[in-house]
Amino acid sequence: MHWQPWNQPRTISLALQGGGAHGAFTWGVLDALLAQPGLRITALSGASAGAMNAVVLAHGLAEGGADGARDALRRFWTAVGTELPFEWVTVGRPEAPGLAPVAQAAVRWSHFLSPYQFNPLGLDPMRRIVGGQVDFARLRHASPVHLFIATTQAATGRLRVFRETELHVDALLASACLPSLSHSVMIDGEPHWDGAYSANPPLWPLIADTASEDLVLVQLSPQSGAAPPRSADQIRHRAVELAFNAPFLREGQWLADWRGRPAGLLASPLERRLRRQRFHRVDGRPGLAALAGETRLIAHLPFLEHLRDLGHAEGAAWLARHEGDIGRRSSLDIADLSNLAKSGPA
Repeated sequence: MHWQPWNQPRTISLALQGGGAHGAFTWGVLDALLAQPGLRITALSGASAGAMNAVVLAHGLAEGGADGARDALRRFWTAVGTELPFEWVTVGRPEAPGLAPVAQAAVRWSHFLSPYQFNPLGLDPMRRIVGGQVDFARLRHASPVHLFIATTQAATGRLRVFRETELHVDALLASACLPSLSHSVMIDGEPHWDGAYSANPPLWPLIADTASEDLVLVQLSPQSGAAPPRSADQIRHRAVELAFNAPFLREGQWLADWRGRPAGLLASPLERRLRRQRFHRVDGRPGLAALAGETRLIAHLPFLEHLRDLGHAEGAAWLARHEGDIGRRSSLDIADLSNLAKSGPA
């Protein structure tokens, strides 16, 4: 067993799933982790909203350490939650909102019209928010953490991961580009889509290219539905969840298979590193499972702040249960990612 010295900061890497507005849950988790003394984040991977959280956190760390990161996340999600007048198109309580009929109709039209038809100018408020809040040049020059931002090359379906040294606003917008709602993001002459189609989020780069041996997954997307989908909307939302989970499950299975192989006498340094890796998970299922799929589209500040509070509570509870595991043992069996109910020592 590999132990970290007791007097050294405990380091973790973070793998952040995407989930649209549900990424505000991760905001809360990160806020709890950043407030924990003696815990240092050294690397992050992410797709979609997870990529947004990762990059904004890195920018905040560069500006003012952990407190700067917490403030940067607050500013970012506040800007997202106030950019559009969602109070006009939502119904219900902030903790369980729904789309008003006019908004539901707009979403249904998006199933028949491409974004090039209903948004021919390609207007994207996220470009203004991200461009105004993140200093990409500073991150490329001197990021305080390693970053691995997933995008999907639309022509081939292949994963493309952007490192902190090559990151720019288009790469981040591409990571969150849902092609049914937004124009493709062109990078090097090629169209790019949401990174969750190919990795949600990438795990292997955190193992192969970083120093921390504790990887914490912040998981938002349920791997099993509470009930079989019946309506057309439920089926559509579940199909999207399955598509976004499939690459993640394949990568988790691949890692589990490698760890399960008999150890050879001439194991490579990378194989030894994989065997030493400790896995952990902060599970968003208890707070998010009951929410309708359409709530991933509701970037209304009261709802986002509710999700933040849920995430902060879950992050604090995870620390209370598993802070002592960091640097010592896994609290998640990577071979059992398909069963959200099981989370024990590996």
